[in-house]
Amino acid sequence: MRTEHNFDLTNYNSYRIKAKCRTAYFPENEDDFVEIFKNGEEDKIIIGGGYNIILASDYYDKDFIIVGETYSSVLLEEPGVITCEAGASTLQLSEFALEKSLSGAEIFFDIPSSIGGAVVMNAGASGEEIKDILLKVRYLDLKDMTVKEILKDDIGYQYRNSIFQKEGGKIVLKAWLGLQPGNAEEIKNKMETVKEARWSKQPKEFPNAGSVFKRPPGHYVGPMIDELQLKGYRIGGAEVSKKHGGFIVNVDNATGQDIIGIIKHVQQKVKERFNVDLEIEQRII
Repeated sequence: MRTEHNFDLTNYNSYRIKAKCRTAYFPENEDDFVEIFKNGEEDKIIIGGGYNIILASDYYDKDFIIVGETYSSVLLEEPGVITCEAGASTLQLSEFALEKSLSGAEIFFDIPSSIGGAVVMNAGASGEEIKDILLKVRYLDLKDMTVKEILKDDIGYQYRNSIFQKEGGKIVLKAWLGLQPGNAEEIKNKMETVKEARWSKQPKEFPNAGSVFKRPPGHYVGPMIDELQLKGYRIGGAEVSKKHGGFIVNVDNATGQDIIGIIKHVQQKVKERFNVDLEIEQRII
């Protein structure tokens, strides 16, 4: 297992926040996870591709477990069933499904997430979520350090939530996904349509971590921010995207505190105007 000290995390978070950590581990198999967590989870932070995180500090006297590089295989286990290790990206899943002419994962083509992260938070878009194609999950239970499997119906999925978030103490290792046979050309066209729609609306030109806030019941985040004229609101090197108000972008060496400052300001203004409490989708570390 690869181990590095005083490790630079800049390229391991999609905001491209400059930060370092005490030690970085790159697990390659389940035994590596057991070894890393054998003495508990204190001072340990696990990330996939760093797609949905905000690094609040420039240095962490902690260990980061980075699964996106070395624990990221995608395989066809049986007809219509794909297995993904936790560090695999949703892009990998979609492209592999296309290669096998399997339909159901097209919407994830341009969602920035690891499979592990998607499973934990029930990632999705346009009314589709990872739970719609998930069959079961393999995870490490830190209470007794055993590897277990759980069926989708027992995960307690809600909008952007699951028992993996609510309870903690469970490290997602692998997911089984069930897809349907399809026409490769139609699958590819849908993936391109998804990409074009996102690129037309979302700020791909600056580093960001996707949608910042969960959609509150009965409201849409973007229009509320538009009405408040908060597009372009800036703290330090971070800015509410001028293209889509639901995104915060790093326009000039933003720090995690710059981004958090914007989040708090937007939450305050939305509460004052609409009496709506915005919850963040992203994970502050």
